[in-house]
Amino acid sequence: MRKVILISTVTTFALMGVALAQMAPTKTGDSAKGKVLTDAQGMTLYTFDKDAGGKSACNGPCATNWPPLMASADAKPAASYTVVTRDDGGKQWAYKGKPLYTWKNDKKPGDITGDGFLNGAWHIAQP
Repeated sequence: MRKVILISTVTTFALMGVALAQMAPTKTGDSAKGKVLTDAQGMTLYTFDKDAGGKSACNGPCATNWPPLMASADAKPAASYTVVTRDDGGKQWAYKGKPLYTWKNDKKPGDITGDGFLNGAWHIAQP
């Protein structure tokens, strides 16, 4: 009986993990410029003007500075959220067709230090 309960509990937690990995970044947070989309930790999400056609143009060193908001391999589109495939084959969340990123220099929820970066090519993602 204990073995069945243990297996059931482990399965439940595993399924919860899969469900959480598939959830789109639907959180919003407050910033000096109003509401912004955030990741699960409350960090501001950004879009990049050089992304086009539902494809990320931010790879390599760019992705080190602007970590993509990764999706699980089996993530499914939901409402305004889609999933794009990155150059390395990984999956990334996009909002209204624009891939989403965090910015390495934001240190706490509500920070928007990446807004306007690179001559205005980076923008906070707003709902």
